[in-house]
Amino acid sequence: MKGFFNKNKHRPWFRTFRRFCGQLIIPFVIFQFIRTIFLPTVFDVLLLSFFIAIAISIYFEII
Repeated sequence: MKGFFNKNKHRPWFRTFRRFCGQLIIPFVIFQFIRTIFLPTVFDVLLLSFFIAIAISIYFEII
């Protein structure tokens, strides 16, 4: 399955955008985690899980 994926099939602006998001997602996850610890609402937990899912997908290059 890994050999089927071609990294160069995406356009250059998309690769730049993905790198940009990769740099910003970790501070967002940390900030949202601290906010969820102090004010745990349903929205905060869902937003934290969404940010973690994005961080994992960028780290493992799923998207």
